[in-house]
Amino acid sequence: MRLSALVVALAASVNARSIFRPDGQSLARRDDDLAVPGQNPLKFCEADRGNDLITIEEVVLTPNPPEAGTTLLIEATGLVKETITQGAYVKLDVRYGYIRLINTEADLCDEIKNVDLECPIEKGQISITKTVDLPKEIPPGKYTVQADVFTKDGDHITCLTATVFFGKKTLGGVFDL
Repeated sequence: MRLSALVVALAASVNARSIFRPDGQSLARRDDDLAVPGQNPLKFCEADRGNDLITIEEVVLTPNPPEAGTTLLIEATGLVKETITQGAYVKLDVRYGYIRLINTEADLCDEIKNVDLECPIEKGQISITKTVDLPKEIPPGKYTVQADVFTKDGDHITCLTATVFFGKKTLGGVFDL
């Protein structure tokens, strides 16, 4: 499976927790403040995204959450505020439980070819529709991904995080981990 397909699959499902005081008031940001719009469980890394070069308007995943052995349909729309050129990069961290599987920096322009885009990514509206065949052999467990994206000059494009739980189906159709 290509690295980008794995990242898309892992970034497709997120479970985040808030920390509450005894009176019920949140000590941390509400999960809703970080939720990516649309029918998905994706989260932004930070609440302040005013300087990001991409505004993600909506992401719809089918099925949501993704399941091993199925085809994942990803539909996304957004606004590119400035043209993104060759040299842009993504800092990628992928973990299986507490074990770090990947901690690397990848060329964004190489990776976006997997969603049928090419650099430069021109300023303006953008839509992506992509299917990813998820292998049924994904080991059960918790996978966590963070993708922090920058221009060649180090300007922030966006940052997304996700936690995905892949399990094995039991006879009753319920997932076990």
